[in-house]
Amino acid sequence: ARYKACLQATALARVAAPRPALHEGLHGSNAAASANCSHTHAAMAAEDKPSFKRALLAGGAAGFAVDVSLFPIDTLKTRLQAPGGFRQAGGFSGIYRGLGAAAAGSVPGAALFFTAYERTKHALGAENTSAQVCAASVGETVACSVRVPVENVKQNQQAGKIDAKLLGGAAQILRESGVGGFYRGFGATVGREVPFAMIQMPLLESAKRAWRGDRGADL
Repeated sequence: ARYKACLQATALARVAAPRPALHEGLHGSNAAASANCSHTHAAMAAEDKPSFKRALLAGGAAGFAVDVSLFPIDTLKTRLQAPGGFRQAGGFSGIYRGLGAAAAGSVPGAALFFTAYERTKHALGAENTSAQVCAASVGETVACSVRVPVENVKQNQQAGKIDAKLLGGAAQILRESGVGGFYRGFGATVGREVPFAMIQMPLLESAKRAWRGDRGADL
């Protein structure tokens, strides 16, 4: 009887033994899948992180293309807002006055924005919306350190208040208002640009994720 009991216990042990092994196998498979998924997300984040040179060149090229192509519209808008009126500010004549200042400032301004944005975004978490909002604020504030002086020179040239040449106009502002003249309206510009960037950049990141999901390729 004791021998039969031992045989029955051994048989039950053999039947029961595969179950924990199967459970461990499933648990191991799930852990491996989770690890692979985490590795894939990390790889995608690493691929999405542009180099300093790439962010600098892409941002500069984008800023230059936009500012130069839309410059005549910007000139007309500035003259419409001029205190003396549209005609006194120059009307439709010389709509490319101040283009040199815009071209000179658009490249470093946009390059600084995208470089600061990308670095801050990946430092805080590339897929985190809060990180993207914070990165956009940092990028826009940094970019305004270049953009505001350029805007002051450009707008004064568009309105015909200073010399149309870049260096001549800048020297005139420096002579009449000092260094502070270049940063006149800095706070208002940052207050306008930062909220816009805080909305724009998370929407851009969402569009990029949707593009990758639909087409399986980066944008």
